[in-house]
Amino acid sequence: MSNIAQIKRFLIEEFLPDVTPEQLADDHDLLSDGVIDSLGVLKLIAWVEDHFALPVDDTDLDPNNFRSVTAIDAFITQRRAVPASAVAGG
Repeated sequence: MSNIAQIKRFLIEEFLPDVTPEQLADDHDLLSDGVIDSLGVLKLIAWVEDHFALPVDDTDLDPNNFRSVTAIDAFITQRRAVPASAVAGG
C-alpha cells in the first residue's frame, strides 16, 4: 500500500468519516479548510511517528509538512532519506 493510501485512510478514519478516499484530493489544504486543527496536527504527527517509525523533531513542526496528503507523503519520503544519525544530530 502506498503512503498516499495509508495517509488518506488515517485522515478519513480520524477526521473525515463521511468522505471516501476518492473524494479527498491529495492536495486538499487540510489546515486552512479546518479539517485538522492544532490538536489534530499533534495526533497526525504521533501517527506518522508510530506508523512509519519516523522521528519528528521540533524543526519538522512546520505546518506545511502536514498541510495536505501530498505534503505528508513528501515529508515521510524526505524523512526516510535522512540517516537516523543526522536526525539525532549525531
